[in-house]
Formats: sequence, C-alpha cells, structure tokens
Amino acid sequence: MKKLLLPLLMICMAGLNTTQVSAQQNGDPLYQAPLGVQAYTFRNQWEKMGVDGVLNFIQEMGITELEGGTPKGVSTEEFLVMLKERGISLPSTGASFEELEKDPQAVADKAKALGASYVMCAWIPHEVGAFSKEDADRAIKVFNKAGKVLTENGLIFKYHIHGYEFQPYEDETLFEYLVENTDEGYVKLQLDVMWAHFGGADPAALLKKYGNRWVSLHLKDLRKGAPKDLTGLTGPENDVVLGSGEIDLVSVLKEVNRLGIKHMFIEDESEEELENLPKSIAYLKSLKY
Repeated sequence: MKKLLLPLLMICMAGLNTTQVSAQQNGDPLYQAPLGVQAYTFRNQWEKMGVDGVLNFIQEMGITELEGGTPKGVSTEEFLVMLKERGISLPSTGASFEELEKDPQAVADKAKALGASYVMCAWIPHEVGAFSKEDADRAIKVFNKAGKVLTENGLIFKYHIHGYEFQPYEDETLFEYLVENTDEGYVKLQLDVMWAHFGGADPAALLKKYGNRWVSLHLKDLRKGAPKDLTGLTGPENDVVLGSGEIDLVSVLKEVNRLGIKHMFIEDESEEELENLPKSIAYLKSLKY
C-alpha cells in the first residue's frame, strides 16, 4: 500500500476543481492542526480489514490522531499498544447520551483508560425532525451534570452538533438556547461543519460567535445541491470528498486558526471512504493562505 499512496495523492491533487485551486495562494498551509480521522469513517472496514489493517491504512495516510474507542476484537490495552506502534494518538473518544445520563463516572473511567482528553456526545434523543425545547432541556440537565463529573476527572466534555438543533425557538434557535443554558466551564462544543451547514447554519459564523466554546471539528463536505433539512440525517451519497461539495471550508479553516483549535477529524460517511480519504487529505494539504 505504501508504494501506491504517493501516486494516488498526486493524482488527487491534479484533480482539484477550479474553486479549490482559487483557494490556494502562496504562503503558509491553511490546515495547521495534526491530521486526524474519526473512527466511524471505517465502520465498514474494522471487521473486513481487521484492526491492524485499518490502523496501517491510517498510518500510511499520515494521520496521527484518531477519535474513537476500542474496536471489536481487541482489548483496550492491545489497542493502545497498536496505536503507539504506529505513532497514532487518541485524544478524543465518544459516549452516548444514555451513558452520560446513567453513569457519567463510568464514562470518565472508560475515557481515562483510553488516555483520551475529550469525551464527545453526538446525538440527543428526540423524534426525528422534531427536536423540541423539552429535548433541549433534558440535554442541558444531562450535559451540565455529566460535564461537571468529567471535568472533575480531568476530562473535557464536548457536544457534537448534528444539525437538528437549529429548530427555531422564540427569536433564536434551539442550538443557541442549548449553548446559552449549558455551563461553559463544563460543556464545550465540537463543530461538524457538514451537519451545521445541513441544518441551515453558517459554520464559519458559528465559530466566530461561540469562540472558545469550540474545541474540535469534524471535517466533511456535502454534495452540491443535496437537499437539506432539520433531521440531522442524509444518505451516504451526499457525503463527498472535502473541497468538492458546497461548504466553504476555506473560511472555516481560517476561523479555526484564528481561534487556535488544535483537533480536527475527517469523517467520511460515504460508501467510498477508502478512495475518498486520500483525496480529502490532498485537498487539505493543497490549501495555502
């Protein structure tokens, strides 16, 4: 696989469209964080390729940060050794809303066993397409309580926005209501640029508005012209190579650098993740100030 990567990356670079090329200027790299990936990208591959195979692929891509947990088939101890052998760190892991609600200390213990610094929650239970104030109030209570426990354990809790939170509420949205009513000392945010855009928000504007509440990002792009709504759900065909969709990633990355955010994870939810990932990496590496 090593011998194939350089030619593949060169081909990907050559295939950048005119919009992508226009974003490139002589100067410093626009992407300045360690190269990271979300483990969900390989949801179809962990069993097929094996844990070794997936981690080898990640290493070959030059990725040094992974967000995720212990995959099936290995113990946490074995997984950490495998990561260390490949120079891959695991700064962030995930937990379900139900886990945080039931036993935040158990979540903290699991995260510490992985050596993670961050715990991410990506979904608040609700009726699809009908996220309500009651749903937000439940999340506020759980996030404030769990965030306090995680903070006391030396961890940082972050809520990963998923697009459905932008339901209108009074003169704002339920996302704003959620942020305003969670304790900024205990509850940080992870921006998924695609889901924010999908829900009708401007990712770069969100970064500006909430500043240091943001501690990491998920990088993904949405197919041009794909229908958008407030479900936080779309088909894998609408997840495309970074820079080939309709999201202004250049503006996002400029704001990320201004804020000093250090962790960004590519998340590919298409069915062509192994082909798309090197193309997305090539796009990020091509961007200059």
